[in-house]
Amino acid sequence: MESVGTWWMWGIFALIVVVMLAADLFLFNGGKQHKVSLKEAAGWSVAWVSAALLFNAGLWWYLKDTAGIGIANEKATQFLTGYLVEKSLAVDNVFVWMMVFSFFAVPLELQRRVLLYGIVGAIVMRTVMIFTGSWLIQEFHWILYLFGAFLIVTGIKMLWFAEHDPDLGKNPVIRGVRNHYPITERLEGERFFVTHDGVRHATPLLLALVLVEISDVIFAVDSIPAIFAITTDPFIVLTSNLFAILGLRAMYFLLADLGDRFALLKYGLAAILLFIGTKMLIVEWIKIPIGISLGVIAAILTLSVILSLRHTAKQK
Repeated sequence: MESVGTWWMWGIFALIVVVMLAADLFLFNGGKQHKVSLKEAAGWSVAWVSAALLFNAGLWWYLKDTAGIGIANEKATQFLTGYLVEKSLAVDNVFVWMMVFSFFAVPLELQRRVLLYGIVGAIVMRTVMIFTGSWLIQEFHWILYLFGAFLIVTGIKMLWFAEHDPDLGKNPVIRGVRNHYPITERLEGERFFVTHDGVRHATPLLLALVLVEISDVIFAVDSIPAIFAITTDPFIVLTSNLFAILGLRAMYFLLADLGDRFALLKYGLAAILLFIGTKMLIVEWIKIPIGISLGVIAAILTLSVILSLRHTAKQK
């Protein structure tokens, strides 16, 4: 499949991912039990978004000199649109994480390690899924229509169940772990396993990690087809997706204090999925320019945020 990414561009991006993960681990106190303040989370969120925009600017500058201004504008817009789609859909993932930690009564200072492992797992999993998806699209172009239909069904389900929270206690994976492995009744700091009376036990923090990883898989199945609707260039798909994921932990701690203010955001995310799915299904007859797609997605997201804030203010 055609891609603007050369071997050295892939290498530079891999290095950037490693450096950003190291910064998240050591500068963002990833290895310490620490309660993240709203100010700290906001600062790191700005830093991750700035890093993504700088990468996009560097990509545009390189392509302008090597492939022309038209290609540079097209690829930079595709990156920005893919990044915005992944970032907006990730908000719903963040709300699920909040439910998971609330269900297991995990305090904020113990959530950091779980989220760090969750982000690393998401990076590995999405890299595999994106390369697999690129190969499938190259070999079976009709699969794009399948992706489009899937996104429409997902958007309808999100609208239908917007007011329903899943019952985590009935999750079959969690029930399976509980039935086959002894679980401690309380948290044991940041440890996933402890030994009591010579018997190795899992802690509720491990169950929280399992659900976080499962939610990453579920939301990747939604978001990756959505980005393939924007571009099939694997370099643009992977870089925009992973840049959005890298800043997800900081965004979680930012929304942990503000999440209740965005009650209507799920409806906006559902509308985005319906728009992208429709775009994929009609591409043979009507090709929506990437600039218009970016504007529509940004408008839906902005409108849902504004309406959520107004709704919250009225309730108070």
